Amino acid sequence: MNRDLADATVAIVGLGLMGGSLAAALSARHACNRVVGVARRRVTCETARELRFIDRGTCDLAEGVAEADIVVLAMPVGEILATVPLLGPLLKPGCLVTDVGSTKHAICAALDALPAALQAVGGHPMCGKETSGLSVAEPTLYEGRVYVLCPLARTSPGALGLARSLVEAVGARPVLLEAERHDHAVAAISHLPYTLAVALVNAVSALAASDPACLELAAGGYRDSTRLASSDLQMMRDILMTNREPLLEALHGAQVELGRLEDALCRGDTAALVALLQAAHNHRREMMR
Repeated sequence: MNRDLADATVAIVGLGLMGGSLAAALSARHACNRVVGVARRRVTCETARELRFIDRGTCDLAEGVAEADIVVLAMPVGEILATVPLLGPLLKPGCLVTDVGSTKHAICAALDALPAALQAVGGHPMCGKETSGLSVAEPTLYEGRVYVLCPLARTSPGALGLARSLVEAVGARPVLLEAERHDHAVAAISHLPYTLAVALVNAVSALAASDPACLELAAGGYRDSTRLASSDLQMMRDILMTNREPLLEALHGAQVELGRLEDALCRGDTAALVALLQAAHNHRREMMR
């Protein structure tokens, strides 16, 4: 394995927001020897090349990863899971395979099934946008952001060190977590907010069917609260379905809290209502410090 990122060829499979931004950051910082992009459409590769995000682009997976020292899978979770089993015979021994998928248990299990000659580390940068595609990629996307790394039992110290180097090279801060712990955490702070935004939009739409004023009066608060509902559907479908159990726990907790609010309002209990509002106010202030 090439343990020096500066001399490594990095192949990024998927040139959307996350993959395109990673390629842009590596190229802008001259962090590695070469960046190869793999995308479904030739025009995407051409655009990435014109933007100087990549040194070379291809629509052929085997061609794109053949000389790679590091392969980063930057597609929706479902596509990552479908691609990992294909990589074994395509990669040179010692190649490090990692990803940017938003759930980790299923992906790490797939990575663990790769041939023993390959190295693997699960990854999830805690950044993104509700928009997707190469057109919104930017080289500063990862700067100052937490980037979770989930090493496997088989991951060598050298491979983990190389993954750390990749993360730090794009300005992010590596944090090591077990896959299960990661999935429970992101279910609460990422996937639950998305599902609540979806529920809010659908609830308001149902109310607006009988009174259009609901939408006519919608302003900044509604837009801010529902922004996540505009996220890419395929991406979110894969995320929710591969993190079902932790998300169901989080949804149950949210339903309990909604029930407490509903109960206070039903009883006209101002003191109980204020206590719930104050608790939320205090918790958020502590979290945002």
